[in-house]
Amino acid sequence: MKIKHILLSTVLLPSVMAFSQQHGGMWIPTELNEKEMKEMGMKISAKQIFDATKPSIKDAVVQFDGGCTAEIISPKGLLLTNHHCGYDDIQKHSTLENDLLTNGFWAKNMSEELPNPGVTVDFIVDIKEVTTQILGNTAGLTPQQAEDVIKNNIEVVSKSFTTLPGQKVVIRPVYYGHKYYAYIIDTFTDIRMVGAPPSAIGKFGSDTDNWVFPRHTGDFMIYRVYADRNNRPAEFSPNNVPYKPKHFLPISIKDKKEGDFTFVFGFPGRTQQYLPSIAVEKIVTEIDPAMIAVREVTLKELDQKMREDNATRIKYASKFARIANAWKKWQGEIEGLEKSDAVSKKKAYEQKLASQNPAVKTTIDEFNRLYTAQAPYALNRAYYGEVVRNAETLTLASNYLSFMTAVESGKMDSQTAENFRDRLSGFYKDYDGELDAKVTAKVLALYAKKTPENFLPPGFKNEYSDENKNLFTIENWSKNSVISGRGTMNGATVYNDINKVFADRNALVQNLKNDPLIKLFASLREAYMKNTNDQYNTYQTQIDELQKTYMGQQMSTDKDKTFFPDANSTLRVTYGKVAGSNPKDALYYGYQTTLSGVMEKYIPGDYEFDVPQKLIDLYNKKDYGMYANKNGEVPVNFTATNHTTGGNSGSPALDANGNLIGLNFDRQWEGTMSDINFDPRFSRNIMVDSKYILFIIDKYADAKWLINEMKIVK
Repeated sequence: MKIKHILLSTVLLPSVMAFSQQHGGMWIPTELNEKEMKEMGMKISAKQIFDATKPSIKDAVVQFDGGCTAEIISPKGLLLTNHHCGYDDIQKHSTLENDLLTNGFWAKNMSEELPNPGVTVDFIVDIKEVTTQILGNTAGLTPQQAEDVIKNNIEVVSKSFTTLPGQKVVIRPVYYGHKYYAYIIDTFTDIRMVGAPPSAIGKFGSDTDNWVFPRHTGDFMIYRVYADRNNRPAEFSPNNVPYKPKHFLPISIKDKKEGDFTFVFGFPGRTQQYLPSIAVEKIVTEIDPAMIAVREVTLKELDQKMREDNATRIKYASKFARIANAWKKWQGEIEGLEKSDAVSKKKAYEQKLASQNPAVKTTIDEFNRLYTAQAPYALNRAYYGEVVRNAETLTLASNYLSFMTAVESGKMDSQTAENFRDRLSGFYKDYDGELDAKVTAKVLALYAKKTPENFLPPGFKNEYSDENKNLFTIENWSKNSVISGRGTMNGATVYNDINKVFADRNALVQNLKNDPLIKLFASLREAYMKNTNDQYNTYQTQIDELQKTYMGQQMSTDKDKTFFPDANSTLRVTYGKVAGSNPKDALYYGYQTTLSGVMEKYIPGDYEFDVPQKLIDLYNKKDYGMYANKNGEVPVNFTATNHTTGGNSGSPALDANGNLIGLNFDRQWEGTMSDINFDPRFSRNIMVDSKYILFIIDKYADAKWLINEMKIVK
């Protein structure tokens, strides 16, 4: 059956299977496989993609707010990224009276663009390999001694670069510390929101369609980067002017066809392509299922209240999306790893390496011993981390406990206290204590039931296994708790006057010491620190050291394989072809969806599949302008074989000539395991078509003034 499945894929996708990367790849842009890229259809040179001495495509690609990617699309600093990357900002600007999440936002001119304090955009100025300088004087040292020397070398090398104001140097390891690279970065901080479609477009399909194809989501929004009069980074000021980029991306609205060359340029977050089989097995059978279970309980409770209450929907929109994103991704990851037989393939590869290099067998045997010994601690770590992360009551308790410790140790100065209050103000703005009491009650019951007694506080399993009893207890405690937002200090709650609550730090600390919610969290943390934390970390340190050894063994033994470094949130290029897929027997996904598919999914008034009336009118009139394809349809999303991951959200998808043809925003469900095991049969990245982006800006938003800024390739 497996052979037949592979043959079917070959028959359906001959050009893709023949020319796509068979092992994926996220390549450092100074070390591109230019020959292979040109063989696959690229028309430009590697220098046009990355050149530190003159303008190149890299000057238009930025890291957005530390976690996504974005790109400059006009000579006046217009910035394109995903709707989900800017979702927090849309939410912060939304109120019940002015609900931008529902209605969208489009500035009519630059004076209407909205500032977003704290948002950053990083441009890569240059990349330098510094391996020799960083690893100098480490030969023959113990791992701990080497770590100390490397840390010092990084500090020295970082300071050796001459930087401008607003510029920094970041040094990152790759290949588990076998190489090091320095990144010279310009950071801009005056970033203003220009346009965002309503969630019914930008988030169409919401959680049901997340991580799946066919997809019909207009997941994009627009910002503008501002600079000082010298075109350098500057804090927000009315005197700032639009940033003038060294390069901006022309936008192509040419029709796409299967087999077209594409490349994606961005900041992928984290991959683990070189793990041993035992590590992947633990992810599939233990770690992912544990994290999924906690989030499933959380999401069910949030979803019910968000559907019933509009204020809650706005408060929890961004948090819900974050929680659901990983929850669904992990499920697809398990399915993909099992379907692609990843564990067996890794075992076969390990045997092949061991036959060429006997030292590999010793390494694999040691991996098996370490991961097996670490397993119970790793599982408890997964549950504990998710419980504290998803039960906001416990998150708050953790923060207040840190505050108490800092005050009592004399480390809470005025500035630190002010920063803490500011963070809390933002947190409580989007917090519902009654709703979270229900979430907390349920995740605590799950934790009590799933965790062996020796990992829990004394009596916890007996006391907290019943979610109804938990809710009764937590509700009672919350009525008098400052951290829940319901208890008072100096006649105020954190909701109505946070400054009054914090007016007397010592009195607040005494109040918090008696808070049962803090005592509950403290007992959980104490048990975790005593029974799990050190034990897990001791094994992990040994595993990390062994992983570096194994990485070196793979690279020195397998001479036929071209290795690329795992993603680590630094600038990378991945390339492939526009392609549909054959994920299951007799099931084939075409490579492109259209506006007609949006209307097929349309459910009036639905939380996920409603469609704005104006978009319906445009569809009915077929008022598509120049954005229709040769079949008279507006393309919405398309897939290709580029190897992407988290952090690639918002990355530009570029054609053979370096023109923007789409905006990366997701991966196909069957290929979400590509962080660990890229399989060209299933691994597809999903992009918003450039035609749909421009169609929404032009026809839906009537924002032709933005279209006029761009360079459109017809």
